[in-house]
Amino acid sequence: MLLHGNAVVGQSGGPTAAINATLSGVIKGALEAKEQGIIGTLYGMRNGIEGFLKEDLVDLFDVFSNPDDLKTLEATPAAALGSCRRKLKSHEEDFDTYQRILKILKKHDIRYFFYIGGNDSMDTVLKLSRYAASHDYELRVVGVPKTIDNDLMATDHTPGFGSAAKFVATTVKEIIRDINVYTMDAVTIVEIMGRDAGWLTASAALASLSGEGPDLVYLPERIFDEQSFVDDVKARLKDHPAILVAVSEGVRFANGEYVGAGTQSGAVDVFGHKYLAGTGKVLESIIKNRIGCKVRSVELSLTQRCASHISSLTDITESVMVGKGAVKAATEGRTGVMMTIERLEGAEYSVRIGLADISCIANAIKTVPGEYINEEGNGITEDGVNYLGPLIEGELDLEYENGLPKHFVIK
Repeated sequence: MLLHGNAVVGQSGGPTAAINATLSGVIKGALEAKEQGIIGTLYGMRNGIEGFLKEDLVDLFDVFSNPDDLKTLEATPAAALGSCRRKLKSHEEDFDTYQRILKILKKHDIRYFFYIGGNDSMDTVLKLSRYAASHDYELRVVGVPKTIDNDLMATDHTPGFGSAAKFVATTVKEIIRDINVYTMDAVTIVEIMGRDAGWLTASAALASLSGEGPDLVYLPERIFDEQSFVDDVKARLKDHPAILVAVSEGVRFANGEYVGAGTQSGAVDVFGHKYLAGTGKVLESIIKNRIGCKVRSVELSLTQRCASHISSLTDITESVMVGKGAVKAATEGRTGVMMTIERLEGAEYSVRIGLADISCIANAIKTVPGEYINEEGNGITEDGVNYLGPLIEGELDLEYENGLPKHFVIK
């Protein structure tokens, strides 16, 4: 049945090059629902659920009264509404917070709640949808996927991943051009984001689609063995002098310890995740001590998250579709779900937008399947490249001002 009222949307977790395209899709979908008399106002919560609890809301219909600004928004990196990494406790553990949420929902007559984010954000969607249902407040809560890690269950891939993958593959290709100008034995290690799933590191292999790819690729899905790593590098050096290694920050030894653990403070974020970095430096030290050739490591760090200047058109287009699909699903009565991207069978790449129950998604991780990793555990198979390839296709027609890409900032 039709539910009339206002809507709110927020962004949470790590920023990406496509999360604002998803926000644009939600705004476009809400504008259509407004024309149908279903949604009155679409609020944006600043800094996710933290901003919502502070009642820090902005009228997005007012902010985007000029439809042309949505095109600029779609090419703007990071989270235009701001983000947060707040993990909600259960309502039994934190009664006051949920009462506060319910009070704000009622005050602003909010009946539609859209949350754009990754694994931990979907946990918020799960808890809010259950709470609203148990407290006799009709609220439709829909999760809208976003993560460069591509590790959400139930969806073929996630908005944000394709653009990050395109940046990684392009950067690896450019580094390969750089290191190949010399004839001396040298190893370059590129450390790429990925705690538990190696999707982004696997995308380094896409450089091979139009030239040379990385010589070795190591993912968290396989145990990292130091001796095997040294043997792999020695073998590649016999073939050619300039070796490029792509490694995920989350690779672990057989005992479960992160390879880069020794370089870290042991600090964790609010979700209990250890801060990771330094894996490349550890591998650099291994090569220096065990092989003795020239070696350097490069950590892509934040640059891989929001490189909107090289966004995938496929990614941005699908991100808008997912945002619009979320509004359509909610106004048709769905709640407690996350939108998904379903890859269709056929020679030509195509997708449709679907949805899945949030309880099957929250707090779970989709890892790189075995058939995408070679038998030696140090490279990506043809099947893996074929899966990844379509996600980086196409380029945006960017707007520029003063020689730089134009961004939209919500004041």
